[in-house]
Amino acid sequence: MKMSSFEDKEKRAKRLQRDKNAARKQSKIAKTYGLPVEEEHRYEKHHVMDCGIPGCIMCGNPRKIHKEDTIKEKSFLQTQKWDEE
Repeated sequence: MKMSSFEDKEKRAKRLQRDKNAARKQSKIAKTYGLPVEEEHRYEKHHVMDCGIPGCIMCGNPRKIHKEDTIKEKSFLQTQKWDEE
């Protein structure tokens, strides 16, 4: 049987603390917007304001929703036009 080293215990403790902090931050955001927070640990790996619907205007990809180019694509196209002139 392998014994845990001090480094292993420290890594685990840091990971647990990081997850707890992330959940605390997300629950704080939820409380700010008036959303109910029953279980704080539920938000360890889930963002509060993400509904999970890809077509949602707030959560979805604006490039797919509005059919517009991204800022990088616009910049690339603009530099291409300058190079052609």
